Amino acid sequence: MSRILVTGTSGFIGGALAKAVADDGAHELICLSRKPTDIVGGTSIAGDFSVPNALRKLDRLGGIDVLVHLAAVTGGCSEEEGLRVNVAGTHHLLRYLIERGCRKFVLASSIAAVGMQSVDFRPLQLPMPDEHPCLDRDGYGFTKYLMEEVTRYLSRQNERLDFINLRLASIAPDDRTLTPLEPGPIPLWGMGRISILRLSDTVRCLLAAVEAPLKPGVRILNAVGSQACVAVPVPELIRTWYGSEAEELDFSHYERPGHEKDPVYDISRIEQELGFVPQMPILGD
Repeated sequence: MSRILVTGTSGFIGGALAKAVADDGAHELICLSRKPTDIVGGTSIAGDFSVPNALRKLDRLGGIDVLVHLAAVTGGCSEEEGLRVNVAGTHHLLRYLIERGCRKFVLASSIAAVGMQSVDFRPLQLPMPDEHPCLDRDGYGFTKYLMEEVTRYLSRQNERLDFINLRLASIAPDDRTLTPLEPGPIPLWGMGRISILRLSDTVRCLLAAVEAPLKPGVRILNAVGSQACVAVPVPELIRTWYGSEAEELDFSHYERPGHEKDPVYDISRIEQELGFVPQMPILGD
């Protein structure tokens, strides 16, 4: 039985994942969150992963086999706070666990790592590949990209480590009715508004990463739903957003029958690497 440390278990995603791990009973669960987490079957530790002294509470529990790192400051955070928590704090957490023998790390990155928060963002291609470069202007996406770079840095130091960075979509409860986006002016977080992953699929995705055979190196994988949350074909929406600039993009993927509303992030590799395929419908049709 492996010992799994999940951070951010007082949050929406972390709480759902922790409950799933505890209910399954196949692993020993340790929950780390700033607020106490009441998960039957798990050991709860209250503490901020970005505060050096807080991690010492883990020492009495023994080694950690797998980290699932969900705790973070999210979109809308200040640049300084994002760098302190998402980058420096994550580096400290990873270094602490590496020094104590952990080899597998599953981290919640974000589709925001490409920089889609700004109305000035323009993707280099569609669907965007897993490692689309960071073009962020607003700070949050930049901190998630730098978190990914921290894993590359640590991987160069120790080639035995397995890092899986999941660029998670906007996460929605399974029972929430979503409104597909209509053509019009590009909104803030435009790509995030049409890239949704249901909560149960998110938990399945994280568990697939945990259960995947150890594969040393760094993987960056898009994790979004199987359909864009759009009312019209993706090219039609993008052309209203970008105007003449949209003509620089190749829309041939969406011109194939049945693919008109495919996601704007490529999700083919996550199926190849982890066997994960989203199951929950985005629009219920």
